[in-house]
Amino acid sequence: MPEIRRLPSALVNRIAAGEVVERPAAALKELVENAIDAGARRIGVVLAEGGLARIEVVDDGCGMSPEAMALALERHATSKLPDALIGPDGAIELVTTLGFRGEALPSIASVARLTIDSRELGAGEGWRRVVDHGALLADEPAALPPGTRVRVEELFAKVPARRKFLRSARSEYAACLDVVRRLAMARPDIAFTLETIGDGAKRTVLNLQAGEELATRVARIIAHELKDNSVPIELERDTPHGVMRLTGVAGLPTWNRGVADHQYLFVNGRPVKDRLLVGAVRGAYADMLARDRHAVLALFLDLPPQDVDVNVHPAKTEVRFRDSAGVRGFIVSGLRQALATGDRRSAQGPDRGAMARWQAEPLSSPLPIGEGPGVGGLRYPAWLNTPLPNPSPSGEGLLLREMAQSFAAPQGRAEEAAPVPAEAQQYPLGIARGQVANTYIVAEAADGLVLVDQHAAHERLVLERLRAAGADESVRRSQALLVPDVVEMDEVDCDRLEDAAEGLARYGLVIERFGPSAMLVRAVPSAIAKADTAKLLTDLADDIAKHGKQEDSGALLLAERLELVLATMACHGSVRAGRTLSVAEMNALLREMEATPRSGQCNHGRPTWVKLSMEDVEKLFGRH
Repeated sequence: MPEIRRLPSALVNRIAAGEVVERPAAALKELVENAIDAGARRIGVVLAEGGLARIEVVDDGCGMSPEAMALALERHATSKLPDALIGPDGAIELVTTLGFRGEALPSIASVARLTIDSRELGAGEGWRRVVDHGALLADEPAALPPGTRVRVEELFAKVPARRKFLRSARSEYAACLDVVRRLAMARPDIAFTLETIGDGAKRTVLNLQAGEELATRVARIIAHELKDNSVPIELERDTPHGVMRLTGVAGLPTWNRGVADHQYLFVNGRPVKDRLLVGAVRGAYADMLARDRHAVLALFLDLPPQDVDVNVHPAKTEVRFRDSAGVRGFIVSGLRQALATGDRRSAQGPDRGAMARWQAEPLSSPLPIGEGPGVGGLRYPAWLNTPLPNPSPSGEGLLLREMAQSFAAPQGRAEEAAPVPAEAQQYPLGIARGQVANTYIVAEAADGLVLVDQHAAHERLVLERLRAAGADESVRRSQALLVPDVVEMDEVDCDRLEDAAEGLARYGLVIERFGPSAMLVRAVPSAIAKADTAKLLTDLADDIAKHGKQEDSGALLLAERLELVLATMACHGSVRAGRTLSVAEMNALLREMEATPRSGQCNHGRPTWVKLSMEDVEKLFGRH
């Protein structure tokens, strides 16, 4: 039998370092968290070669004595657990600091050259301790102001098996930058600076002042546009152990990204990457974003320590909740409630590139000779084939251009509008003036022109009607079919629809199995009474197939999946692009948009309307 023996302490530290310090960003995270726990009001970070060559963290916290510094480099030694939490009756889950395991510093010192300079407030001098891959090199006095300076160099230099798995300096720098951003976002009361050293020059990447408002700090870190394209979140709920609180900033659905790298999630001030929270965010935005787009937000969930376990992994980025379903529902309802306060806004105004092209385009393009009838059945005159010069400042050539314009076929349609009522100033989306390409409604508001995508807007309105009908079990807004429709489908799709039939019936869609490979449609929601039932059922089956996995694999709950299929039902019952609307119908659509939640974006996250301010209109004509 092989001999059982104790491992050397140096080897134990290196094994532990594999869990705590797998890359420079992990070491940086531990050092910055130590600075925060030390009560620092200002934290400075310096990186060289993305942290591969050097990581330096300087803070103005409480500092350490020489004895405390030596003890801090021993495994499982920490100052962050009070006596009440240590012992057989201690409750480790009540810890309130970011760190508590006592593994970070000895783990880093075992795989890098670690230099710690520290001075306690009121102490006459500071102290320095240098450890190179587990070997003590220096233990001596040092001169520095109160606080602590930690320098990590030559990470994994003597562990080539680990070093070769590190990525490029640029990739490691991106990971370090993300760590600093998340920790700085969680503590707007602390000033943060991040500097990089490369090619002999130092560059300041972040310079955040202490005492900023949360929304301001989040916008400075993510994007300045977020402040104007987001809604604040403030929600509380009582729990058996205290109060659960959700705060933060949520971007409007129309202001989204193609990747989920701008979703910042925090639990009790700790940055986490938790599947439950990510799934809750996806569920909250489910009917407001396209499936390949992701929301931009920063969520801060604070709950009693008894209700969350942070001691899941040494990196402390994973957590477990006592009531995971309650937490998920709380986040989903909180986000939806917050978005309902700013939902009538569209995050996107006129695209600047489109505006520039509009100004740069010639007023007319050369017209082919004799192709198609012109206005009144006339054919285009031959001289129109010659490109026309722009009119001179004195007006020469203007009449010729106006004559050319008179032969162009109209691209829009306008009707004589009813007199503008006196209360028109109360209409944020204005009064309808016409329709362009049978797709876009043009309305005049008090402060500019509004363009509305009629299909996208009506799709949102129908979805909200369906949701309202399903929210009240006593209201059955469905229309029975005189002759039930039989829809032939694959047997697997029929199984999926049969399983979801009870939930679909709550929204007015009554279906039942009709043989092995067919479904019988007995009633449809009144809002989509004219929908093609065969295509509707096919799309619903596809939706359920895509989102029908089990919850533990990260998919949405059944109730949230039913919310998703509503979007498909709404799309089938909405006004299509290309349909001619009367002025009365346009105004009715605008008024309903003003009174409907989340009408600023369609079910896929695109804006339903944009506004061109009068100032922009005047710029187009050189009046500004």
